Amino acid sequence: MTKRPEGNATAQVLAMYEIGKALNACADLTKTLRATLEILASYLHMQRGMVALVQDDGALQTVSAHGLNCQEKERGRYLKGEGIIGRTLKTGLPIVIPNVADEPLFLNRTRSRDLGKGHAIAFICVPIKAGRDTIGVLSVDRETDAAQRSPRFEQDVRFLKMIAILIGHAVRQYRLIAAEKAELLSEKQQLETALKGRYSIDNVIGYGKRMQEVFAEVHKVAPGRASVLLRGESGTGKEMIARAIHYLSPRKDKPFIRVNCAALTETLLESELFGHEKGAFTGASQERKGRFESAHGGTLFLDEIGEISPAFQTKLLRVLQEREFERVGGNKSIRVDVRLICATNRDLEAAVTDGSFREDLYYRINVVAIFLPPLRERHEDIPFLVEHCLDKFNTENGRQVRMAPEAMRTLLKCNWTGNVRELENCVERSATMAQSDVIELPDLSCQQGKCFSGALQEGSATRGAAYPLTRTDGRPGLASANGGPTQSPASERDRLVWALEQCGWVQAKAARLLNLTPRQVGYALKKYAIPLRRL
Repeated sequence: MTKRPEGNATAQVLAMYEIGKALNACADLTKTLRATLEILASYLHMQRGMVALVQDDGALQTVSAHGLNCQEKERGRYLKGEGIIGRTLKTGLPIVIPNVADEPLFLNRTRSRDLGKGHAIAFICVPIKAGRDTIGVLSVDRETDAAQRSPRFEQDVRFLKMIAILIGHAVRQYRLIAAEKAELLSEKQQLETALKGRYSIDNVIGYGKRMQEVFAEVHKVAPGRASVLLRGESGTGKEMIARAIHYLSPRKDKPFIRVNCAALTETLLESELFGHEKGAFTGASQERKGRFESAHGGTLFLDEIGEISPAFQTKLLRVLQEREFERVGGNKSIRVDVRLICATNRDLEAAVTDGSFREDLYYRINVVAIFLPPLRERHEDIPFLVEHCLDKFNTENGRQVRMAPEAMRTLLKCNWTGNVRELENCVERSATMAQSDVIELPDLSCQQGKCFSGALQEGSATRGAAYPLTRTDGRPGLASANGGPTQSPASERDRLVWALEQCGWVQAKAARLLNLTPRQVGYALKKYAIPLRRL
């Protein structure tokens, strides 16, 4: 038996090293397989080489080749058990053909070999496996002679089997990554579709004239870059309108970032919006991007903008003017492209007048103002909102609850000082506590004084005969000495003022008098701008 030169072993080690690098250098499987075959051609002096992989239909298709043109490569398709390559796939064992001209099973389907030449062409096939499964075939051929046939084939098969193992591992990793990527893309598309369906302007419930005017303004302002200020009471849906503006704008594929300015202190708000450098303050163990950076190219929604401090207003004004800022603890300016949408339930004009809100910042954020009407001014939308709330409740709880006509008429009469948020709360509570699948009048929480609007109504109805609600001059006042009744107050604000005066401006006592919680009374004081002590 003739021995091969000692240098061949070294060449094979170098070839495996180069092939290993090629298979891990690029995420494109076709390119890595082509590079692998080129390295094999260089070290084995092969004429042609092919890598055929099993397709979804179970057939083998040549995906990469050396020494074949495009047409020849496309013709390299084999069924399982068909020809030498198909048989290698079926048996999972290497096959060596010393001379393809003498082998009837050799199909020469690519028609890339001239079998009439005088030189013998050897053909070697080894299976490509991933675990126990054969996923493809690696084949090479070259001219040979009888003198070196046996030893060369033995060593070549051993070497090609090791290369096939490397290729099998690379193919398996590539397919796993491709499957994960496809799954992530599918989830991303589903999420984008769900978000667009949830927050698109078409799904914001509002069939009345007031909301239709709002929708028209949203469609006008969405395509531009101007800052938008959303005005309206708490619970009117300002965030949903802000999202609708974003998803109707050219920035819809970029981030929509929301920050509640009232929920953070001045220091935390600065770090939240602008980010901070490592070591900027105690606990800053690493640098952190702010919301402005995260919203680059997209939209930043600042809710409760009227609650920020005068000191932070100055910092925010600079960012809006220059479109750049520095992180907390840093000195490097960062430029951003962000569309700003702000929202507030405060009277900013009054805040500018009394000096609690900067006038220049007011003009920066109030480029386009959209006013969202309170629910009490669009009662025609209440039946649709109730139906939406019940559909959501039924879906989440597997029930079929509906609203009785008499109960619906009562909901239409409520003032809904908490707007849509209060209506949702009332419907969900009533549906949960209802004795049957029909919400009757006694089931309504507003009839039991358990919601804000209902409590105010009950307070005026049950106590109007026992306590005076206004003075004879029409102004809210204290009870007369004999406790004689007078006329009822004309508004919720007057009822609140009366209750506070009755209780010496102690909010907790006034809350008990109105069957409300102290938190609800505090909210009402803020809403109606009632000072804690009247002069």
